[in-house]
Amino acid sequence: MNAHSTSESSEAYIALGANLGDREDTLMEALRRLDESPEITVLYCSNIYETEPVGYVDQPLFLNMAVRVRTNLDPYGLLHVMQQIEKELGRVRHIRWGPRTVDLDLIWMEGQEENTEELILPHPRMEERLFVLVPLKDIVPADEPSGLRTKVLAAMERLDGKEGLQLWKTYSWHSVSAPSAN
Repeated sequence: MNAHSTSESSEAYIALGANLGDREDTLMEALRRLDESPEITVLYCSNIYETEPVGYVDQPLFLNMAVRVRTNLDPYGLLHVMQQIEKELGRVRHIRWGPRTVDLDLIWMEGQEENTEELILPHPRMEERLFVLVPLKDIVPADEPSGLRTKVLAAMERLDGKEGLQLWKTYSWHSVSAPSAN
């Protein structure tokens, strides 16, 4: 076990976005890399949505989605894997909320609250962004015990119609580590 591993696994939700290059291919590659990471298993993926940029608006449309993972990494270990994947896929940080090949945000992690310079959990702007909430709604189970689904639905009601968002592609995840159906 590395310094960021824990003995127990937990579930976490990650938001993904891309607006440069082959957006869909980049999202799929980020998913593959998450799932190939030894301490992360991608459980479910949302559909893919095309969304208008928020903050810095003079840039191409985004593709956004969310994934539910199981991991035995602590939040910082998971964050570091995500940041490494961003870097490997060409992410550069020039403009806050600016164009990017890929963006992975740790939105929520079971039983975890953090408020440090490096990481805030749950994500502080999660409830302000339909491009995060709509994909989360696809994958957060109705019986999720922490109340995350209730938060997502309540926030979506408050934001209805405030952001441009449309379904790009329905998607269903088949893990590279799952047994084949043959």
